[in-house]
Amino acid sequence: MRLTIFWERMADHFGAAYAESFARDHVMSELGGRTVYEALDAGWEAKDVWRAVCAAVGVPADKR
Repeated sequence: MRLTIFWERMADHFGAAYAESFARDHVMSELGGRTVYEALDAGWEAKDVWRAVCAAVGVPADKR
């Protein structure tokens, strides 16, 4: 998954403003105690980060 697609999905689910806030501030156990930005900076693949976000917040299957 390209980062542009990842951010589009984040914005579609959370709204553009909250997607940024969530990615910056929400520490997720699914990402090993990292935020979205920290996981991406640590080299996680965007598709794996998206899967973790989906699991953490219950993104509906048709949006995954």
